[in-house]
Amino acid sequence: MAVSVVVGGQYGSEGKGKVAQALATSQSASAVVRVGGSNSGHTTMGPPRQVLRQLPTAALLPDVLCVLPAGSYIDVPILLQEVARLDLPADRLVIDPNAMIISEADRLAEERSDLRRRIGSTCSGTGAAVVRRAMRGSAEILADSCQALAPYVRPSVDVLRGLLDEGERVVIEGTQGFGLSLLHTPHFPKATSRDTSAAGALSEAGLSPLDVDQVVLVLRAHPIRVAGDSGPFGGEEIDWETLAAEGGLDSVVEERTSVTGLVRRVSRFDPGIVRDAIAVNRPTMIVLNHVDYVDYQVRRGALTARAQEFVAQVAADIGRPVDLLGLGPDVLVPCRTAGALVA
Repeated sequence: MAVSVVVGGQYGSEGKGKVAQALATSQSASAVVRVGGSNSGHTTMGPPRQVLRQLPTAALLPDVLCVLPAGSYIDVPILLQEVARLDLPADRLVIDPNAMIISEADRLAEERSDLRRRIGSTCSGTGAAVVRRAMRGSAEILADSCQALAPYVRPSVDVLRGLLDEGERVVIEGTQGFGLSLLHTPHFPKATSRDTSAAGALSEAGLSPLDVDQVVLVLRAHPIRVAGDSGPFGGEEIDWETLAAEGGLDSVVEERTSVTGLVRRVSRFDPGIVRDAIAVNRPTMIVLNHVDYVDYQVRRGALTARAQEFVAQVAADIGRPVDLLGLGPDVLVPCRTAGALVA
């Protein structure tokens, strides 16, 4: 067994949490690593459906170890609330001593800045914590110095290496999307504070490229960005009313961000950003979620002719077949099984 890395191929909210949870289940993973900070929420498959900002979605699964590695940025109150809500035992959570703590000062610094106006930031404090870490002022900023986290703190590399040496499967649950990467976005400075590629997630997890045998790139039929001046789309920006009308939805969806609660911006599918994500991440599997936004009838469990045509066009435009399809919040099916006409 080895390592699966799950990353987003657009601007976040592609459904990475759902995919990571499904992979952990189907591959009997022993551990799931959640990288990044509290500035993104991942929705689990239900029931019950949960939105988690710190824990990996596999926290809902029995006996799976949840790991917050050295490359994590932890908002302690948010994390402890999630631990309590899920009744997660202490022996199922490992926090690396070098994980970074997001302070109240970090949150206030972002709220008082113009980040939300300039780039649509969630102002969670994650970016300010990244900056403070880079300034290397004191070791007191790390998890090892936080008494509230003491029951969970131990070297995560030792734990993960031990599992891998025993032939166990580890899943890395990346956050946000390739188009938001601080290093690779085509829209700098409309970016997040970290690299969101598979290589970036692997580095944050403290594992070797030689450990990886699966890179899963997750897409959505209609890319989203957070509210505000968060950057351009490559495709035509539309509104949720248009999406609902074209997809035959029962009602207007109007997605909101899990962190700020603001209405997300949405656009038509853009193959350009996905081709860039493929070039950098070299995925072994591609997942296309929210196909039910193309035609709501697919929620009945099978692709319609309209959905098949859309998936086939996506495959042709990105130059890669689609492997898994998300036909609803809790449904992932193999593409060929669903009858999709992929190139």
